[in-house]
Amino acid sequence: MKIFPSIIITFIFSYLSLIQSQTPKYSPAWFGPNANPVPEFTDATIPAKTTVSLMGDYYFGFGDQTKNGYFKIEIPLVSERVSFKIWSSVFEHYDVTPELSAYREMNGNLSGKANGDFYVQTRISLLKEKKFAPAIILNSTLKTASGTNFEERRYFDTPGYYFDMEFAKSFYTKNRFINEIRAVGNVGFLCWETTGSAQDDAPMYGAKLIIGNQKWKLDNTLSGYWGWIHTYKKISPLGDYGDAPLVYAAKFTWSEPYMDYFLQFQYGIKDFPYHQIRAGISFPIEKLTPKYKP
Repeated sequence: MKIFPSIIITFIFSYLSLIQSQTPKYSPAWFGPNANPVPEFTDATIPAKTTVSLMGDYYFGFGDQTKNGYFKIEIPLVSERVSFKIWSSVFEHYDVTPELSAYREMNGNLSGKANGDFYVQTRISLLKEKKFAPAIILNSTLKTASGTNFEERRYFDTPGYYFDMEFAKSFYTKNRFINEIRAVGNVGFLCWETTGSAQDDAPMYGAKLIIGNQKWKLDNTLSGYWGWIHTYKKISPLGDYGDAPLVYAAKFTWSEPYMDYFLQFQYGIKDFPYHQIRAGISFPIEKLTPKYKP
């Protein structure tokens, strides 16, 4: 009977040794900014029309400068109830310092190009917002392993997925300048494969406060996830695995009848060694919108 606990203990330490020996470490602190970022979440609404968003990103700080394009397409299969969403980073160009290249154990190229993973998401409205009830949306997301330039630590060569729920409630005022205050919460579970059949699991969390009116909005978001591997530092010499990123983002949106313009600044607080400036546009496409309505 004493053999069974010994087997369990041996298995645990073998698993930890496998993680310790991983080169590189599959975490945002050791890769490019688009490899495994903190997932974004919305204001807990599903659009009535197919919506396309086009963006340009600039990441800087900590020895890595990255520029890339970014696109999102959300198609409401059932208007404001169920949608299909896909997004990816494209045309990434990066420059890193020699010190960072050595730190990440890159192949030695200090600049280069890459293209990102694709994310495919299904969104379902579980509860419409009412007077005393929040809106609730369930998201199910799959990340491919299609990102390129793994050798230069730009993207993982493994897939991942996450499930999360968005909760939101709006409060209205009679003030013309700020007539809506919307509070949004996000909780979920994120998982990605590392190497040797090991995987990192992480609870996701986030909170967003949106203020504005029909013409403009200002989003303030604090979000992150908490991977389990770094928590074993005390019993295994894993070092700084960097799988618990935390970021803050401020986004300003200006709305016109057929186009939204937005500008975002994101600050990496922990385990995400980048700051970001993003500029983009978002617009509906009537012809690509399914006609079915509930």
